[in-house]
Amino acid sequence: MAVEMLSYADLAARLKISPEAARALAKRHRLPRSRSNDGKTLVTIDLTEIDHKPLAARSPGGHQAVTTPLKARIEALQAELARLQATASGHRADFERERDRADRLAAELLKTAAETMAARELIARLQGESKAITAPLKTEIDILQTELAMLRDTATGHRADFERERDRADRLMAELLKATLDAMTAKDATAQLESKMIALRSQPWWRRLVG
Repeated sequence: MAVEMLSYADLAARLKISPEAARALAKRHRLPRSRSNDGKTLVTIDLTEIDHKPLAARSPGGHQAVTTPLKARIEALQAELARLQATASGHRADFERERDRADRLAAELLKTAAETMAARELIARLQGESKAITAPLKTEIDILQTELAMLRDTATGHRADFERERDRADRLMAELLKATLDAMTAKDATAQLESKMIALRSQPWWRRLVG
């Protein structure tokens, strides 16, 4: 066993490799290292224990045979990368366009929902106001109809009183017709009032004050 202390350059020359390969070989085998007087790194090594065979030098044609397919592959990958980048840009534009469209539709949907709720509240309020106006008239009509039925029953049992009661019934009928006419007039007035209320509420507040 012949142990020697060689620099990386000397080791490379002995093994017929490059100094970089000699440095890598020393690290791989964890060879002891020290410094010479001139500052160079020396490696303690027994060349008989190192199983290293230098690679045969490749001809320029061999290097070209290896690099040509690699260059072609690199060009193909670059072309594919450019195509994917163009596709991604197109998808990004589509995404932005659809997101803007979705935002506009969402805003319109919220506006429509708010208008629908406001319309429902207005209908409910008008229905309440209409019931408050027509309820007394309906009650009066019901009372008159009940009285008329009672008068008709009495007239059937009392023929002698029929003529007298018929006159009273005629008067009541006239009053009922008048009340019915008044009720119809009140309904028409209510409808007109509701229309005016709707038109008034649709005007700006300052026009209501002027009106």
